[in-house]
Amino acid sequence: MTSAPTATPSNSAEHPWPVRTVSQKVAGWIDRLGSVWVEGQITQLNVRPGTRTAFLTLRDPSADMSLSVTCSPQLVQNSPVPLTEGSRVVMFGKLSFWTGRGTLALRVTEIRAVGIGELLARIERLRALLAAEGLFDPRLKRPLPFLPHRIGLITGRASAAERDVLSVAQRRWPAVRFEIRNTAVQGPTAVPQILDALEELDADPSVDVIVLARGGGSVEDLLPFSDEALCRAIVRCTTPVVSAIGHEPDSPLSDYVADLRAATPTDAAKRIVPDAVAEQDLVDELRARAAAALRNWVRREEHVIEQLRSRPVLAAPLRTVERRSEEIERLRQCARRDVGRAIAAEATRIEHLEARLGTLGPAATLARGYAVVQRMVPDGDAEVLRSVDDAPPGTQLRVRVADGAVRAAVIGREK
Repeated sequence: MTSAPTATPSNSAEHPWPVRTVSQKVAGWIDRLGSVWVEGQITQLNVRPGTRTAFLTLRDPSADMSLSVTCSPQLVQNSPVPLTEGSRVVMFGKLSFWTGRGTLALRVTEIRAVGIGELLARIERLRALLAAEGLFDPRLKRPLPFLPHRIGLITGRASAAERDVLSVAQRRWPAVRFEIRNTAVQGPTAVPQILDALEELDADPSVDVIVLARGGGSVEDLLPFSDEALCRAIVRCTTPVVSAIGHEPDSPLSDYVADLRAATPTDAAKRIVPDAVAEQDLVDELRARAAAALRNWVRREEHVIEQLRSRPVLAAPLRTVERRSEEIERLRQCARRDVGRAIAAEATRIEHLEARLGTLGPAATLARGYAVVQRMVPDGDAEVLRSVDDAPPGTQLRVRVADGAVRAAVIGREK
């Protein structure tokens, strides 16, 4: 191991450090990190016979980052679980900076393969974490469009999943259009490539739905679709995402966070694209049902109209008027007769009153020989003479008889 660098003068343009000094300082700083445990996926494995060092490349499954690793060949050859490219491992070692070449490498002394049980346990812990955050909530699921104009498809190049989705979708709806992104669907480069494709399709406004499609495989093959970074990227998408990974028994975490889980890529094509023949049959059926419903409605309304027309008031509308006219004429005759009777009775009563009035009136009294004597008052009206005391001798009188009146003067009085 390189020793710690000795004290050097301050660095400036007048006093630059030589390359060896910089390399020694970098080696010293890295040496302070000590030994670390590192987890990743082996992407390159080079163990040459007769050499004293094996060279590996350890890659982060969720990011486009890698690290050079060196170890003893016996460490790889004597591993309980055979190590191959694509294996998930946990390594223990110390970082070293090689001053001669200016390279950084991890010198490991222990390698542990991550078994299927450990992978499944990690996936289960991640599933519980995402569920606790509410990322599986059905209320967050976005509805798929009935007829997407353009479908984004993320799948492996020339894969069976791509052929299934394209053939089934185009058979069901020939006018459908695809925006295809071919990426790795397994291995250490799968997650970064899928993340880039997902971000690109989500930013495309012409894409209405995105499909993640992959055929079946082992647990290790489907690990990228249970990656936390990919799951959170699916949740952040504004475009609906369909997860069609593996076969029916396979359930990567992308199935839970996606807006729709399809059992297979073929099932995804059936669920996102309507069947043109079935839709045409449905339209024909609905048109027939609508026409039948309209005919039935017209028949019902015609029956109602016939019932209304058969009613007496509409069958003979003038009959009621004629009946009312006869009744009015009868009432008019009754009224005219009653008025005539009332007039005749009043006329008779008036005659009787006239006769009584004539009998009781002054003219009839005068006709029987009586006279009305009035005292003439100077400059006044004549007053009826009621007492002899009102007519002293010489008083001018007016005597009214039946056929006229005479004037006289009082010559004397008697009581």
